[in-house]
Amino acid sequence: MNDVICYQNRELSWLKFNERVLEEAEDQSIPLCERLSFLSIYQSNLDEFFMVRIGSLHDMMLLKEEERENKTNMTAREQIAALLERIHVLAERRDQAYEELMVQVAEQGSRLIRFASLSDEEAKYLERYFVGEIQPLLSTIIVGRKQPFPFLRNRGIYAVAVLETKGEKEKIAIIPCGSDAFERLIAIPSRPGSFMLAEDLILHFLPKVFKKYRIIEKSLIRVTRNADIDADSIYDEDLNYRDHMAEVVKLRRKLCPVRLEMTRELNGRIIERLCQVLGLKEEQVFLTGAPMDLSFLSQIQDSLRRKPELFFQKRVPQRSAMIRYGEPVIPQILEKDILLSYPYESIKPFLSMLHEAAFDPKVVSIRMTLYRLAKDSKVVEALVEAAENGKQVDVLVELKARFDEENNIEWSRRLEDAGCHVIYGLDGLKVHSKLCLITRKEEGRIEYITQIGTGNYNEKTARLYTDLSLMTANPKIGREAAQVFQALSLGDVVEKTEHLLVAPRCLQNRILDMIEEEIREVKEGRKAYIGIKINSLTDKKIIDKLIEASEAGVKIDMVIRGINCVQTGIPGKTDHIRVISIVGRYLEHSRIYVFGCGEREKIYIASADFMTRNTLRRVEVGVPVYDPALKDRIRRMFRIMLRDNVKARVQMPDGNYMRVEQREGEEPLNSQEYFFEEAYRAAAQSAEV
Repeated sequence: MNDVICYQNRELSWLKFNERVLEEAEDQSIPLCERLSFLSIYQSNLDEFFMVRIGSLHDMMLLKEEERENKTNMTAREQIAALLERIHVLAERRDQAYEELMVQVAEQGSRLIRFASLSDEEAKYLERYFVGEIQPLLSTIIVGRKQPFPFLRNRGIYAVAVLETKGEKEKIAIIPCGSDAFERLIAIPSRPGSFMLAEDLILHFLPKVFKKYRIIEKSLIRVTRNADIDADSIYDEDLNYRDHMAEVVKLRRKLCPVRLEMTRELNGRIIERLCQVLGLKEEQVFLTGAPMDLSFLSQIQDSLRRKPELFFQKRVPQRSAMIRYGEPVIPQILEKDILLSYPYESIKPFLSMLHEAAFDPKVVSIRMTLYRLAKDSKVVEALVEAAENGKQVDVLVELKARFDEENNIEWSRRLEDAGCHVIYGLDGLKVHSKLCLITRKEEGRIEYITQIGTGNYNEKTARLYTDLSLMTANPKIGREAAQVFQALSLGDVVEKTEHLLVAPRCLQNRILDMIEEEIREVKEGRKAYIGIKINSLTDKKIIDKLIEASEAGVKIDMVIRGINCVQTGIPGKTDHIRVISIVGRYLEHSRIYVFGCGEREKIYIASADFMTRNTLRRVEVGVPVYDPALKDRIRRMFRIMLRDNVKARVQMPDGNYMRVEQREGEEPLNSQEYFFEEAYRAAAQSAEV
């Protein structure tokens, strides 16, 4: 049994990842407007963390408080306490980063303005604007015997005022500040590029709303609610599954609060009252110096688009050098395996393959798993075309894709209306695989075109996330993909595979076997190696096997963007494991598994992280890369990422992450920029041929 010292707590490890995002917002070498994006991402990441992870811990604390997590032996209550303490510290850094960024934004000619700096004429303009455009739309609630405390929407911004009149106790008044009827960012006409947030305007003019009262205190507040719902545990058999998921989305909006934020200090008595009504404790209350919702920063960025130096250099996904453009894609896949690397290469060849299949008279069927889709999905468009052309189109739409449920419900309706056969996932399992199978009949023979990827079929994220997509006509892979779809259509999972890694039955065990093989090799005096690129590592069985491999002397390199529950650098335990995290312009999302050296080397790309939810509670698919040229390419990509000394941080023996230092005489290497430069060169050379 490995000591607890070899593990990191999952939730605290995630906070370290989000801290790395905050570091990007603080990094002076990054263009100013891009730093605004990282700050906004940090905040939205944290919102989701409260809704999902702290929400889940909150439920565990209520139901089974003494149960301890399996790595650091902490109870849910202990984890929440440690998380809140750390988040309070990070909140100060977030506020400081915001203030510094807004000073620099103001120097560029765009600013959020405060009332203290307004001229008399500007103040009068805003007063007229408030009275004419906003006040008539406000809903005011004074809490009392006849008016109970209102329901506060998840992440909605509210103005709260403490009111007093002669002879009466103080009262609390609540005003929702968000409305589609008025803009959140209000321009100041006399100062081009200057704005005020609607909630700040409402807060300032509260005396005009509560004329009969004296306002003792006021603040803006925002409640974050638990959004962690087990959709299967509350299944209503009287509803079809799609309607059931629509009800789950509605229910999520009403779950218990897990955080209260406020922009101004209120007296302890009022905070205590708010906490009592919301079911919160004082440590769940956060005083914030920055606006509680930073989504308006995108509008600030738009106001500065005329200054390209404030943004990253424009990058456009390039044509893949593996594709002969102007020719059909399917015949090219029948010739050789094709690998696309997003966002460096365009997703268009994959979309072309789907559209060709929709019209190819030899195509019998298209089967696909869909998890997250773009708003205007070209993928769905192609599937609809195929169904309307008489093809058999089977689509598994995962309605439990968190926060994409409504989007997927709508797409499932459209697919059904077009004549597609739509499946809504499996009981107790999410289908997270990125799998597409095209079946053709050529001169009486069955041919398979299989696409397996690491990322979603989403044209928007294909420009923002790093992912890999393999398209192959390998019949063995095609037959096993067909088995996966056959099982899914029966509400089941595959029990055995030879080539594909398919969770929940044929992935974790195969990974453990391949780690064990490397242990045997090194014990017999031969070279052994494990290289892993994933988003998160939490699966304790895999972690323990990796620790065992390190103890045996197997060299292990891991590129883990986010959560990492193994502690590296522990003498005699994990000192053969190196972990780096790359946080840069694009979200690292590809999953690569490398086992062995030389002729023994096996390389896979997959949809699965090494998390128990992926390995045991989801349908995931990994595919072996057999083509030698593609193996060389992926191996080289992995090694370049390991050499990144600009955006990589390495995990230290104390669990913290430090930027990789450039050695003397070493050139800076930003792996993401390197891959884009390479894609541009390859596309240019291909165009010349």
